[in-house]
Amino acid sequence: MRQQVKRAFKYRFYPTDEQAAELSRTFGCVRLVYNKALEERTQAWYGEQRRVSYVQSSAALTEWKKTEELAFLTEVSSVPLQQTLRHLQTAFGNFFAKRAKYPRFKSRKKSRASAEYTRSGFRFRDGKLTLARMSEPLEIRWSRPLPDGAVPTTVTVSRDSSGRWFVSLLCEDTIAPAAATTNAVGLDAGITSLVTLSTGEKITNPKHERRDRARLAKAQRGLSRKAKGSANREKARHRVAKVHARITDRRLDFLHKLSTRLVRENQTVVIEDLTVRNLLKNGRLARAICDASWTELRSMLEYKCAWYGRELVVIDRFFPSSKLCGVCGTITAKMPLNVREWTCDCGAVHDRDVNAARNILAAGLAASACGDGVRPQRESSRTGRSSMKQEPQRATAGIPRL
Repeated sequence: MRQQVKRAFKYRFYPTDEQAAELSRTFGCVRLVYNKALEERTQAWYGEQRRVSYVQSSAALTEWKKTEELAFLTEVSSVPLQQTLRHLQTAFGNFFAKRAKYPRFKSRKKSRASAEYTRSGFRFRDGKLTLARMSEPLEIRWSRPLPDGAVPTTVTVSRDSSGRWFVSLLCEDTIAPAAATTNAVGLDAGITSLVTLSTGEKITNPKHERRDRARLAKAQRGLSRKAKGSANREKARHRVAKVHARITDRRLDFLHKLSTRLVRENQTVVIEDLTVRNLLKNGRLARAICDASWTELRSMLEYKCAWYGRELVVIDRFFPSSKLCGVCGTITAKMPLNVREWTCDCGAVHDRDVNAARNILAAGLAASACGDGVRPQRESSRTGRSSMKQEPQRATAGIPRL
């Protein structure tokens, strides 16, 4: 059955000098309004234990525009300014619901330069997008077409640290489910192999950051030699940002292709509930773990499985996938990371990663049959366990033998 989803289509565009200046002013005003509204909300909350609503912040914005000090806010479109207040309201809603930490101020250098326009802030006609306060449409590189008859509901313009401009159009899209299949696969995440499949296939980790490490180090050395505040330092910073952007683009491209393939070929995908934040505390592996980007792969699998009618099962992070013999069910007491192949007492010889992937698949199928679905994550502070991957001393009951 086809389903309607909201889908963002991101394109690169090349603004004129006037458009770039207008957007840069808008980015600065958006950041200023967000920070000023956050400051007033913080004073009200910590000083008077009083919550400030979006309506009150919007009224305050109107008063700010009337002052001589902030009169320049009237020079940009009011739509992105209102949207940033809505984002702040959402951030506080997540904070009060204990879903997120307290909102933080936006930094000029570190925060993402972006502005969001609703339908009243742009015009989209004949495949051309024109933003408020602009007389000419944006020169967009349409790398892929929008859905037939789609009209953007929200447009987000951004500029990354390397100076590239992007526009993201949020549209309603109709997605058809993928052809049904009986295949199921278990994934074991790793560093040498990005993922190992229960079929025995190992997907080699491209290690995009390591491949460009020499280029990145050279750019960073050049940056460190430049005087702070100089034009040459800004140029050097852009060179470093371009290397990082290249690494990010290649990594995302690889993960998108891998996740799409896994979703298309399998009806059920089973993964582990890894606590990447805790794993990063291992200083020797942190860089490699960040380069692998397991969290991004899981995120892609989640929404693509939901789109195409697949089932994603996430098993408990403490399941002994690596130490469990898939033949007899015996759990080995210790399994150091340097042991890549081991022999069970029953005589079965296991490849560590392949055996773990098969155990993950078996546990996922058992959990899916019982209706458990996705297991909730546990907080390491509550369990009192180490930051590294921990596994219990006995297997979960009801797991079929392989």
